[in-house]
Amino acid sequence: MYRKVLFTAAALSVLSVPAFAQVTSSSPQSVETVVVTAERLAKARNGIQTQVGASTYTITSNEIAVEPGGENTQLNQVILQAPGVAQDSFGQLHVRGEHNGLQYRLNGIIIPEGISVFGQTLDPRLADSVKLITGALPAEYGGRTGGIVDVQTKTGVFDAGGQAGLYGGSHRELAPSIDYGGSLGSFNYFVSGDYTTDTLGIESPDGSADPLHDRTNQWHGFAFLQDILDNQSSLTAIVGTSNDIFEIPNLRGLEPSGIGGINGLGPNGVLQVDGQYTFPSDDLNERQREITHYGILSYLRSMGDVDFQVSGFARYSSLYYTPGGNVGDLLYNGIAQTAYKRDEAYGVQAEGAWHGWENHTIRFGAIFQADDLLSNTSSVVLPVDNAGNQTSDVPLTIVDNGAKHAWSYSLYVQDEWKLFPSLTLNYGVRYDQFRAFDAESQISPRINAVWTPADGTTVHFGYARYFSPPPIELVANTDVALFDNTTAEAPTDTDTTPKAERADYYDVGVNQKLNDALSLGVDGFYKASHNLIDEGQFGAPIILTPFNYLTGRQYGVELTGTYEKGDFSSYANFAYERATGRDIVSSQFQFDPGDLAYIADHFIPLDHQQIVTISAGASYKWLGTVFSTDMLYGSGLRKDGATPNGDHVPGYVQVNLGISRGFEVANVKGLTARFDVINLFDEKYLIRDGTGIGVGAPQWGARRGFFAALSKAL
Repeated sequence: MYRKVLFTAAALSVLSVPAFAQVTSSSPQSVETVVVTAERLAKARNGIQTQVGASTYTITSNEIAVEPGGENTQLNQVILQAPGVAQDSFGQLHVRGEHNGLQYRLNGIIIPEGISVFGQTLDPRLADSVKLITGALPAEYGGRTGGIVDVQTKTGVFDAGGQAGLYGGSHRELAPSIDYGGSLGSFNYFVSGDYTTDTLGIESPDGSADPLHDRTNQWHGFAFLQDILDNQSSLTAIVGTSNDIFEIPNLRGLEPSGIGGINGLGPNGVLQVDGQYTFPSDDLNERQREITHYGILSYLRSMGDVDFQVSGFARYSSLYYTPGGNVGDLLYNGIAQTAYKRDEAYGVQAEGAWHGWENHTIRFGAIFQADDLLSNTSSVVLPVDNAGNQTSDVPLTIVDNGAKHAWSYSLYVQDEWKLFPSLTLNYGVRYDQFRAFDAESQISPRINAVWTPADGTTVHFGYARYFSPPPIELVANTDVALFDNTTAEAPTDTDTTPKAERADYYDVGVNQKLNDALSLGVDGFYKASHNLIDEGQFGAPIILTPFNYLTGRQYGVELTGTYEKGDFSSYANFAYERATGRDIVSSQFQFDPGDLAYIADHFIPLDHQQIVTISAGASYKWLGTVFSTDMLYGSGLRKDGATPNGDHVPGYVQVNLGISRGFEVANVKGLTARFDVINLFDEKYLIRDGTGIGVGAPQWGARRGFFAALSKAL
């Protein structure tokens, strides 16, 4: 369970190579050649991208396996154990006060953003390691810069064999899975698949252990295919898919009570639909389906002083929301909307490194991406007059469809210069341009330095100019005026298009290795933004919509520590952060006019600010049995108080336990059993209370669950 935080110029992934890789070849020499070549090409690939001066937190597959839940947990739960990561509803993560500012990569290749909300497209069982890269990032990183999640995938050369398993327990969870890797001559592969069903697909809206109408069914598949073409090159294909279906959970025992500012035709101002004004909340039947497919094809060549890789990538993602009948949603929300949204993204990422200049490594790259967006909505609403009084109980249907083609490209060059044995400087520049609902560009300088004044001591400091376009697949293209004089009328017709965020980011940190077992680190950051991007959940489909604060500030400090000795390992992370914004300048129709007026003149905490976050964990192997625990403390995300986002929900502590052991029965070897308790003390805690800027319904953390697994090595 040892975590690594790296700031050094040598912060490259080094893959561990087993003594023998499974290769069906009659020549032992060819086996050795393939393994050595694959390792050298993997190092060349990782060396094309640098993390010099950035904070890189690495979690290996072995560390994932011993955590409570192991590979059966979701990827966001793995990342939550990194420093400065706060959890939100719908599986969202906030790193250093950013709202969903994460960019996901597989082996360094960008996976374009999708429009899924609940689903987890990437699965921990495909990961050889998971890196969270934050801070003042080098020039190859752009777009979403709150954090880079780089998943180094398992391969058939370095991860031969596999396992089949069954996991299940509380919330009626059942999750079979299988993965396997191997090789044939110069060709190697790793494939995995899993299915999950349970009755806690989305966080409970009322804090109950068994929320009503919350079944989920999820299918995931992954394949890594690689051919070592010769001693200098390889061709790699990665494909993956996820198909996730969610019921939207219901609050129990409610009846419609009217919506703000609307006077209905029913008793006490309740809305009325075709003469009906009652509808038990238990009978609501909203559902959402999210589908994602992605693929990467990469050619890597390492020859002499030059390493380069050219990759094509694509991602298909869609979201389909249905209200399950119009009457219930109309009576409770004033709108019943069926929505289908789709994004087809594709592009090229070409990068290289030149090592031919003494004490210098020159890195360069170009990235192009295009998106074809489709949004079809059909909204059933009720008519009202200018005073907000319902004028008829006969529903109206408003169709609002649209499509958009968007594109972006980026160029960068940087130099890693080793000025002295103890001092490395990495400086460069990046250019970004995009055209979608808006068109903008920026030149962004970057500079980082890493200094090692003594053995075991590493100091880093850096500056980065950032340019982050809004997530174009989430930008609403709704014609606000279509809903005038209906129960879905916006508080205002102002709808400025979201802009790109432009920011100056400063970061400094120290890492000290006290002895062979203990390492400590501290890292501080400050970010000043213009047109800071935030996101909120507005409307019927559970989909996030971006908006901008004119001015934003984020700052904080992180403390990290790891201890590993013998069969015992542990880690602990502490983070303090502040994130504020002033003056909402886009997507204004989503907000209350009073809130807009206040925020125009006052900095307020961002809704996802969590002042203190702590994560920790430990594992111990005793007589062949592995015992593990981890915990997460959060001081609470924001809610409305005397001012917008002026308060926070109560803090919480969640503790998890795990135990696993390998065994054999009746000469059947390779069996592993595990038992996990998630939320050991049954902490009942709010993630959201339903108030705050851009916040939808309330969500509660999962209650205590007991889970067991049995797997067989293949």
